[in-house]
Amino acid sequence: MGSKPPADPAYPGVLQKICAKVVIAGPLAVGKTSMIRALSEIKPLTTEETMTRAAADADSLADVQDKTTTTVASDFGRRTLDDKDGGLVLYLYGTPGQKRFRPLWRDISRGALGALVLVDSRRLGDSFEVMDMIEEQGLSYAVAFNKFPDSPDFHVDALRDALDLAPATPLVTCDARDTASSLDALIALVEHLLADPSIPEGSPC
Repeated sequence: MGSKPPADPAYPGVLQKICAKVVIAGPLAVGKTSMIRALSEIKPLTTEETMTRAAADADSLADVQDKTTTTVASDFGRRTLDDKDGGLVLYLYGTPGQKRFRPLWRDISRGALGALVLVDSRRLGDSFEVMDMIEEQGLSYAVAFNKFPDSPDFHVDALRDALDLAPATPLVTCDARDTASSLDALIALVEHLLADPSIPEGSPC
């Protein structure tokens, strides 16, 4: 991933873009769909549906009682990071946050180069299972705290300790509704992946 993209044989001297799959993960109601909507340069595909009584009984909505819709399959968007070396096209896959979709989560994450984990500081405990799944898949990841209006104001070191993150794992804050803020979080993940020589390269687009 850190090497220079190959030249496009159809256009000598023009560098090809590199395509890579990235997972946007996190527990229920953490802002994954909002982030993909904010980031995507194309009209995003979303699979949000109205939450029914059965879903409300199955999924814990503690501290998020105002949530009325939920992702039932996967969200999808695309974001191009252009640079002088041809650029990187990221295919963004948002995962459902409910435990019962764990088999689907494994399918979605297959072939991804890394993951951006969204965390809600009001519900830190909900994030551990997601990070466990990512680590089981062998994916490198970065963590982004999505700040809500009533989010506790924790120091970043306290948040890192609470999540038991490795020193090299990036930890940033963001507003998942805001494009610039979400892009900063995505770039933190990409820079983390670029710095790891064990991460395979993406594919020419």
